[in-house]
Amino acid sequence: MSDNVLLTTEFSDLKLLNRGKVRDIYDLGDNLLMISSDRISAFDVVMSEGIPCKGRVLTGMTEYWLSHLADIVPNHLITTSVAKYPAECQKYADVLSGRSMLVKKAQPFAVECIVRGYISGSGWKDYQQTGAICGINLPAGLSESAQLPEPIFTPSTKAEVGIHDENITFDQACSIIGKETAEHLRKLTLEIYTRARDIAAAKGIIIADTKLEFGNLDGEIILIDEVLTPDSSRFWPRDDYKPGRSQQSFDKQFVRDYLLTLDWDKSPPPPTIPPEIIEKTTQRYIEAYERLTGEKFV
Repeated sequence: MSDNVLLTTEFSDLKLLNRGKVRDIYDLGDNLLMISSDRISAFDVVMSEGIPCKGRVLTGMTEYWLSHLADIVPNHLITTSVAKYPAECQKYADVLSGRSMLVKKAQPFAVECIVRGYISGSGWKDYQQTGAICGINLPAGLSESAQLPEPIFTPSTKAEVGIHDENITFDQACSIIGKETAEHLRKLTLEIYTRARDIAAAKGIIIADTKLEFGNLDGEIILIDEVLTPDSSRFWPRDDYKPGRSQQSFDKQFVRDYLLTLDWDKSPPPPTIPPEIIEKTTQRYIEAYERLTGEKFV
């Protein structure tokens, strides 16, 4: 599917609040304009090439999940309808359509809320070295990609672009955001994951793990940022799942796997991603969207 690739936005008359690994966020006063670009990062390095359709997939999937999780926790979404955005945004309607959200401005908590239902990625590496993940001791003899006895909450630090997030223990999370808040975020994270895991399982997809972000809005904890997308989660096709190895995926693991074949030290500048890897990655993002939502991606 052809799509104009959006690597960055330059809205000079709007106040750019942050340009992250994927999203450009503009400050509109009480609210924020959050735009999902087609940038892709791997090992916390932003690649030079974009992935066509990626930003629209991320926005569409986030909107889908928020509608299925609203009874668990409030969220920051106001609307994805550009026609309802403030007047100063209307001149950028063509760029914003399908890849942006008008959201409430919350104060993000300085901890990434990660939940793992399966052992993979950095968690697998930690387990091999210590028998634990983020200080949580696990049964001996688990294999790569094995399902854990129960989902575990494994927080990490929230790093700036180009700096690696670091896995931390729950006690460390408590020292950063407070014990009561950390306990509440852990409860919400596990509840959200369990709901999403069961929805995805019915669509033939395993959600191995996911990263969530929460914020404080007038004393209330709300769900913010992207939610259960291929950028923040590992999605595996159930019909190809086999413990003891890495899995085929619907997420950016496809790009990671390619990069691991290169002699690259995982620091800028990034290597070039070949067109065939870009095309296959786009196909995986779209397939994840279509399988999960049951809707055709257009």
